[in-house]
Amino acid sequence: MKTSSMLVAVAALGLVSLTAQATTDTAAVDTAAAVKITPLGSHEGEFCPYDRALILEDPDGTRILYDAGRTVRGADDPRLGNIDAVLLSHVHGDHLGDVHQSEANAGTCALPAFSVSVTPNSNTVNIAVAKQARLLLGGEMPAFFTKKVEAAGGDPALVQLVRFGAQAKVGGVSVASVPAVHSNGLNPAFLEGAHAEALKASGLTAYVGPPGGYVLSFSNGLVVYLSGDTGLTAEQDLVVRQFYGAELAVINIGGTFTTGPTEAAYVMNEMVKPKAVIASHANEEATRDGKLLPGTRTAAFKGAVTMPMHLPLSGQTMSFDADGRCTAGC
Repeated sequence: MKTSSMLVAVAALGLVSLTAQATTDTAAVDTAAAVKITPLGSHEGEFCPYDRALILEDPDGTRILYDAGRTVRGADDPRLGNIDAVLLSHVHGDHLGDVHQSEANAGTCALPAFSVSVTPNSNTVNIAVAKQARLLLGGEMPAFFTKKVEAAGGDPALVQLVRFGAQAKVGGVSVASVPAVHSNGLNPAFLEGAHAEALKASGLTAYVGPPGGYVLSFSNGLVVYLSGDTGLTAEQDLVVRQFYGAELAVINIGGTFTTGPTEAAYVMNEMVKPKAVIASHANEEATRDGKLLPGTRTAAFKGAVTMPMHLPLSGQTMSFDADGRCTAGC
């Protein structure tokens, strides 16, 4: 009787052990899966003044386009592939997209040639409609973009509001909106008729609510902070680090309109404290032949941060594990 009981107990322990091992193995597979980040800049293999756009791909295949701006060559850009959602931080032309190149590498890295005008539409709306992708927005932007998407032949239901503290789910990715300290006036070029003319004549822009950034939580456990255009803000510590625990950050470093290299380095070193950072929005020719140029803002930023800084070289995919460490392409 005792022997029989012992055998049952041993078998049960073995089953528990196998179940625990299977759970551990599954978790290992999930956390080992990489998030892929591909910059879509104006010149292949370089980091140029107007480069903003990134595609972030979850291990489950969900693909999210962030701030298409001027360097995605419209909805037919072959680099896009399938897009499940489009994120827009704010409506300034270099993020929303008022113009774009006619072909790859048009102009020079220092002075890209943006010869195709898309106003009063926008690169963002045209891409979202063509890809039948959800368009995630904060502030008062959704009401305006619902009309724009509908006018462009898209489904207005795909426009989704994500205000501060809210989240949206796209495939295996949770998208949260976080504050940014910047302006968010819509240029009258994106409007039509008497309203556009009146604003233009008065030197005014249209109010569409506050700008923002995003925190993306991927299915492998990686949490990524996308700063948008911003200055220093306490939420980068209180919300981005303490609440969401971002391990990887994309920070704008251009100065004048956003944090410069010194301010952005402070945000990374003392506030967000990610495991790694990708520079963005440098507003300069930061590389030549794919190599970081000395004396640039980007070089100053790299020298000031205490974690690895990765260059967003256009078309070169970087892979990141659950802890924000680059495993390929950096």
